[in-house]
Amino acid sequence: MTATTTAPLAATPARTVGQPPARLRAWATRAPLLPALVFMIVVTQLPFVATLVISFFDWNALYPKARRFTGLDNYRQVLSDADLRHSVWTTVLLTAAVVLASLVVGLALALLLDRRFRGRGIVRTLLIAPFLMVPVAAALLWKHVLYNPEYGLLNGLLHYVGGPQPDWVSRTPLLAVEASLVWQWTPFMMLILLAGLQSRDQQQIEAARVDGASDWQIFRHLTLPHLRRYLELGALLGSIYIVQNFDAVFTITSGGLGTANLPYTVYQSFYQAHENGLASAAGVLVVIGSIVIATFALRVVSSLFREEVSRA
Repeated sequence: MTATTTAPLAATPARTVGQPPARLRAWATRAPLLPALVFMIVVTQLPFVATLVISFFDWNALYPKARRFTGLDNYRQVLSDADLRHSVWTTVLLTAAVVLASLVVGLALALLLDRRFRGRGIVRTLLIAPFLMVPVAAALLWKHVLYNPEYGLLNGLLHYVGGPQPDWVSRTPLLAVEASLVWQWTPFMMLILLAGLQSRDQQQIEAARVDGASDWQIFRHLTLPHLRRYLELGALLGSIYIVQNFDAVFTITSGGLGTANLPYTVYQSFYQAHENGLASAAGVLVVIGSIVIATFALRVVSSLFREEVSRA
C-alpha cells in the first residue's frame, strides 16, 4: 500500500466576502482630498497659466483692443531694462541680508532657549510673536512707532541721551526695510534651529563633556555640523518668502530711494503703467526663481527626513 502525497496548493490572495476591491478603497480614501485639489488648481494654477499666456502679448490695459502677440519680447525687455535689473539686484541684496541676519540672531536665540531657565515658556512665546503679526501691521509698526523722526521710539531714545535725530527711512532706506524683515523672520529661523538643537544626541554631548571638551568645542565640532541641514532649510525657506516680499517695501518706502524689489516693480508695471504683458513676464520670472529655490528646499527636507528615519 503506497501513501500518496499531495503537493501544497499555492496560496492565492482571496478577497474577504463583502470587502470592496483595493482600487475602490484607494479611491474612497482619496475622495475627500479631491475638493481641496480642485480648489488649489482653480486658485493657483489657472491664474498662473493665464499670466503665462498674457506674458507673450503686448497688452496695455488702457488700450485693450491694441494687444498683439510678441513672443518673448516682454522677457527680453524685462532682462534688458535698467530699472528692472536694478530691482533684481535689490531683491538679491535684500534677501541675502535678511536671511543671513535672521539666521545668526535666530541661532543665538535658539541656543538661549535650548537651556532650562525660569520663564522659558513666556520668553519663547514673546519671541515668536513678531512672526505671527500681519506683515503690513509689522511694517507700519516699524515705520511709525520706531522710525518716525518726530515721535518715533529710536529718536526719542537718542533725544534722551542728547544724540542726533535722523530721518531713518530717508537716510538708510534699504537698511530700514531689512531691519523690519529681520525682526519679523528671526522667530521663524529660531524655531527651525531650536528643533535641530533638541534633536541632538545628548549622550554624545555628555561624552564630550566627560572628555573635557569646552562649550565652544562642543558647539563647533558637534552642534554646528548637526545644524547644517537645518541652517540650509531655514535659508532656503526664508529666501522663498523674502524674494516675494512686497508689504515692507510698499509700506515703509513705497519703493522709493532705491528700495524697489522685483515684486514692487511688477506692481508698478501692472497698476501704474498698466503694462499687463510686461508685468506678467516679470511675475513669471519671479515664480521661476521661487520654484528653483523651493526645489532645493524640498531636497533638504527629504534628506532631513531620511536622516531622522535612519537614526530611529
